[in-house]
Amino acid sequence: MQLESRLAQIGSQEDPATGAVSYPIYQATAFRHPRLGQSTGFDYARTKSPTRSVLEAAAADLESGDAGFACSSGMAALTTIFALFCQGDHLIVSLDLYGGTYRLLEQILSRYGISASYVDTNDMDGLESLCTEKTKAVLIETPTNPLMMITDLEKVSAWAKRHNLLTIVDNTLLTPFLQRPLELGADIVIHSATKYLGGHNDVLAGLIVTKGEELSRKMGVLHNSLGAVLGPQDSWLLMRGMKTLALRMERHQANAQRIAEWLHEHPAVEDVYHPGLPHHPGHDVQKRQSSGNTGIFSFRMKDARTVEPILRHLKLIAFAESLGGVESLLTYPAVQTHADIPAEIRRKVGVDDRLLRFSVGIEHVDDLIADLGGAIEAALQEIGEA
Repeated sequence: MQLESRLAQIGSQEDPATGAVSYPIYQATAFRHPRLGQSTGFDYARTKSPTRSVLEAAAADLESGDAGFACSSGMAALTTIFALFCQGDHLIVSLDLYGGTYRLLEQILSRYGISASYVDTNDMDGLESLCTEKTKAVLIETPTNPLMMITDLEKVSAWAKRHNLLTIVDNTLLTPFLQRPLELGADIVIHSATKYLGGHNDVLAGLIVTKGEELSRKMGVLHNSLGAVLGPQDSWLLMRGMKTLALRMERHQANAQRIAEWLHEHPAVEDVYHPGLPHHPGHDVQKRQSSGNTGIFSFRMKDARTVEPILRHLKLIAFAESLGGVESLLTYPAVQTHADIPAEIRRKVGVDDRLLRFSVGIEHVDDLIADLGGAIEAALQEIGEA
């Protein structure tokens, strides 16, 4: 069955007792035992919940994994994965990284003796130089947030296997509709399901999908023990959002591609970071390992003075954090999503005071171009360069 059909049918055939097309919300924490030593398969909602179980099975199916785990947020999912590691363990992590992940690694996990090194994960020599006997995993964002750097997942996953390392891939920006890292050799996929999977800026959630029986068993123990699980209401909301993922991603990526091409020609814009543009350094790898492009990209203005008035003059596009919803959002990474990364590191990577990140929604693309174009024009007039 094609992915579009599997998405639309999430939960629709899982309740044979009633035939409900929309799987019910089981708002229960405890479940009766038929008798001593017997179980319905559900005992306590932290361990297993009917609504969450349907979501987790769907996630595993869509990502071609063996088990899925729904968490209370993307960061909760990442924390659950990091609990696989012990004091003294070392991780290799994508250089261009979401600020919340950097904060978790440097401010929290470092206190427990888990260290991380950051590298362009396409730099095989760089990966090799950082790998030691203490290295246990490589964590990859592809595309990265916010500079849209692309990693060759087959190449890096094969390298990791030779070194007995886990390959963990954040697939938030592409979703399983466009990219399936486990099919390319990865061991674990993580999603901030708050973003494209939920798709409506109304549910906070994270998903983990694992490949392999033993790894799935370990993750199940951690998921239950740490307890940062997703509740039934949010599980239902996430399933509802995922049913329209294919339609939304097609519109997201079409809108983003056109706007990126328009900005690439704009005289006030210095750079546009979008894998769908032929000049993007990861363009060919992205075409090979993914079936399309996401709806998010970044661009750098030529003059930092334009940033504040651009954000102030937006009317349709919201100046807000997050991404992946049907509504378009413009984000200023240096002071929002990446504020916890030290300024010198941000600037070295390219997250400077001229960079804006655009999560393109499903509105009509002409309206989005008119709104952003008007805001840029107003900003140029304010600084006297119109």
